Amino acid sequence: MTVSRSLPTEDERNAIRDGVRAVVTKFGDDYWLARDDDGAFPREFHRAMAEAGWLGMTMPEEYGGAGLGVTEAAIMMHEVASHGGAMAAASTVHINLFGPHPIVVKGTPEQKARWVPRLIAGQDQVAFGFTEPDAGLNTTRIKTFAEKVPGGYVVRGQKVWTSTAQVANKIMLLTRTTKYEDCKRPTDGITIFYADLDRAKIDVQRIPKMGRKAVDSNAIFIDGLFIPETDRIGEEGKGFSYILHSLNPERILIAAEAIGIGQDALRRATRYAKERVVFDRPIGQNQGIQHPLAEKWMYLESSWLMTMRAAELYDVGRPCGAEANSAKFLGARAGHDAAWQAVMTHGGFGYAKEYHVERLYREASLTRLAPITEQLILSFIAEKVLELPKSY
Repeated sequence: MTVSRSLPTEDERNAIRDGVRAVVTKFGDDYWLARDDDGAFPREFHRAMAEAGWLGMTMPEEYGGAGLGVTEAAIMMHEVASHGGAMAAASTVHINLFGPHPIVVKGTPEQKARWVPRLIAGQDQVAFGFTEPDAGLNTTRIKTFAEKVPGGYVVRGQKVWTSTAQVANKIMLLTRTTKYEDCKRPTDGITIFYADLDRAKIDVQRIPKMGRKAVDSNAIFIDGLFIPETDRIGEEGKGFSYILHSLNPERILIAAEAIGIGQDALRRATRYAKERVVFDRPIGQNQGIQHPLAEKWMYLESSWLMTMRAAELYDVGRPCGAEANSAKFLGARAGHDAAWQAVMTHGGFGYAKEYHVERLYREASLTRLAPITEQLILSFIAEKVLELPKSY
């Protein structure tokens, strides 16, 4: 990720949209409905995005990436989510954009040369072992422990909501190398590794869930995983500060994806409202149908402006915490509400899978839950922007 850089022109933004659209529109509603039914990872879609060069958009140019910023990435992910694939499509490629960012920020030249080109080419797929069942968003309380041994570390512990662990061959793993009670500060003693996902030492258990079936989520149990010291990212015990680099970009991308899903749902609802005739008139002629859809359009458009504002601030090196969190909150709400209104517009048919809006609604729901809750965003804005006392 390049910071303090020039922002893309309108022509450059349109070129990204056109290029991404040319790939994603090859995978239509039938493809994504099938993945929603069978839960198979969208390998064909992942391969197509890799072959078109989109997996390396934010990676350094010297390792085969495009070296572009959050603004371009948000435009890309908005387009990815806007054509029926929703979060299944977005999550297939999202992880490549900022999940591996600790490698880019703190990896050695040898590590970058070894890992980054394979990610860009789609040869490696990485799972992210960050969240733990007893810690949640309180990352300082993770318990997965990496014990120092000759030549590396031996890891034991468990993680939850680990995406793509069914298909990944690599894992980025957040561990403690010093126990919480032995640290001067809660954020000390946390270390990041980028390791082989050794299934002899990592038990992966899929979590059945409401949506995004094609991109698996898992509980993983780690018992005696050896990680060589050469697979540690940065300094031992400094890992918490490394993950902070990707938090604002992740919020921005989730916002862009949620908005894309909402706009897709809104287009479908509008089309249906024009075509569906009841009592000898299209239902879209009724203000009871028109007004909610018009309102959802306004919310989607305004949340997109906040998303672009946050992305542009990040790319020119200015603080964007309030804007990135606000974009995630507003975008997720707008996308979710538009998808629900699309279901309501279709009436009983909105409950039927063949119209796809029920699937978009289930997919959009995830954006309100992850990667940070709405309540923590509100607390952040209250404390950091409004300067109210910390509430937790």
